[in-house]
Amino acid sequence: MSSARQISLAGQHALVTGGGRGIGRAVASALKAQGAVVSIVGRDAGVLREAVAQGAADAFRACDVRDEAAMARACSELGETAPIDIVVANAGAVETGSFAGSDAERFRRMYEINLIGTVNAFHAALPGMQARRRGRLIAIASTAGHRGYAYVSAYVAAKHAVIGLVRSLALETARSGITVNAICPGYTDTDMVSGSLDAITAKTGLSRDEALAQLVKSNPQGKLISPEEIAAAVLYLCAASSDSVTGQSLLINGGEF
Repeated sequence: MSSARQISLAGQHALVTGGGRGIGRAVASALKAQGAVVSIVGRDAGVLREAVAQGAADAFRACDVRDEAAMARACSELGETAPIDIVVANAGAVETGSFAGSDAERFRRMYEINLIGTVNAFHAALPGMQARRRGRLIAIASTAGHRGYAYVSAYVAAKHAVIGLVRSLALETARSGITVNAICPGYTDTDMVSGSLDAITAKTGLSRDEALAQLVKSNPQGKLISPEEIAAAVLYLCAASSDSVTGQSLLINGGEF
């Protein structure tokens, strides 16, 4: 994998969904550090504004990535200054519960944010990329896109769908100068995992340290993945030296499988 020092993204415009915090913010910061103009979208305008003010990105639009029209409008407005060359579809969410306790509405919610949010981001930027015959489409998926985990069946199903989307779209765009890939991290040190720890401690009575040990025991390295590790993988996929890397899902899971 190329190091960040070898990658220049000067003159490129990157869009990161869910870019105000966690993995999205780390990705936005890394892209900006390599010279890209970076725009971020998400639902919390205050968080996005703060990220821009602190130098993690250049511009933002508050919108719900599940809303196709709103996502298209945000991309159009942000693309007025420069066409979008890179999309990192990072926005996502997880809900826990047994399959028996997960109704169809939970499955719809997980599909809407994790799959349809990715679809809307890719749809909004793809026509311009096809016209220019270059682009990078990257989905932040999960190890849950490759294997099952108990008590998160709706989330697992949605992330499997994201991997399927990436593989199919990569074939459609293979001769167009556009690459389509997924990054699949294991448990990562984010607000989402913090929320999972809260849920585990509330349901089981375990301490937070004990709950964390339960989460990371599947990782042979025994630790959470850092958002910066995922950002480094995004940079690798954006590099010119990765032109032939498409239709892949890059696992970052400490050797879990």
